[in-house]
Amino acid sequence: MTRISASEDGQATEIMMNYYESFAQGGYGFLITEGVYPDERYSQGYLNQSGIANEKHIDAWRKVTEAVHQAGSKIIVQLMHAGAQSQGNRYKSEIISPSGIPAKGEQLPFYVGEGPYRTPKQMTNEDIQEVVHGFAEAAKRAKQAGFDGVEIHGANGYLLDEFLTDYMNERTDEYGGSTENRVRILIEVANAVREAVGTDFVVGIRISQGKVSDYHHKWAGAEKDAEIIFSSLSRAGLDYIHVTEYDATRAAFEGTELTLAALAKKFGTLPVMANGNLEDPDKAEQLLTRGDADLITLGKGALANHDWPRRIVTGQPLREFNPEILGPKANIKEQELQ
Repeated sequence: MTRISASEDGQATEIMMNYYESFAQGGYGFLITEGVYPDERYSQGYLNQSGIANEKHIDAWRKVTEAVHQAGSKIIVQLMHAGAQSQGNRYKSEIISPSGIPAKGEQLPFYVGEGPYRTPKQMTNEDIQEVVHGFAEAAKRAKQAGFDGVEIHGANGYLLDEFLTDYMNERTDEYGGSTENRVRILIEVANAVREAVGTDFVVGIRISQGKVSDYHHKWAGAEKDAEIIFSSLSRAGLDYIHVTEYDATRAAFEGTELTLAALAKKFGTLPVMANGNLEDPDKAEQLLTRGDADLITLGKGALANHDWPRRIVTGQPLREFNPEILGPKANIKEQELQ
């Protein structure tokens, strides 16, 4: 849940340290950070977004990881290349995407965006290899910063997901056309990250159908696409697949009763995390008991309840999510971040 609370140059701040520490103190077993940009080229998505793209970023994040570890939790950094959904980048004035097609809809005002998404530059093969290299180098820096793992953001309409999306990817080379081709860059990123960090470091990937810019999107090939995507990723050196839908308990496609998480279990061989409106503990437990997923994660439910695990254990009521929490940091009281 990106909070745009970093410094202008992408360094994690004291507010961010207190923010992540509070979840660890609230009883969460592991944390996955907001989307963090991996390189100093096209990847940044929002102004005041945090990065893991240089030495200063390493030093700043190390304070966060140490605080989380001292509070008894683990922390994974989510590596996110914004692609065509980039709203603000201090390094580049232009943005990139697989085929130079702009994202649908309009930029997010709570991330200080306005108007339609910009038209991106179509990526060259050199751009693609730079992206793959950028993820791998960022993973190395994450390891140096004390993170327990990295999560490759291949979801929600950001760059890697754009390759999976039929209307965003009109390429005719080895990265376009068939689903096997469109998933290629995700596999290359996963393999490069694994090679960069070795075998003693957690590497996962986040996958979705819906996007920031296209909430209702479904894979054109439905269950066949799920089979290709999840089976391919299971062979790519990953430790887990993290699937997210608006409601993780709903069927992924018409004509099936299986959720996206269940399809990841059916066609893949990796542990599966499920995300999407699971703050109701009965709903979350039902999904786990059914075998759709091995773990659950919370987004909005966690923002509203930094101590959700303890509240569930002790029977305390849960707080309702307040959308204003997502506003620009200038409009957020510091206590709401703690």
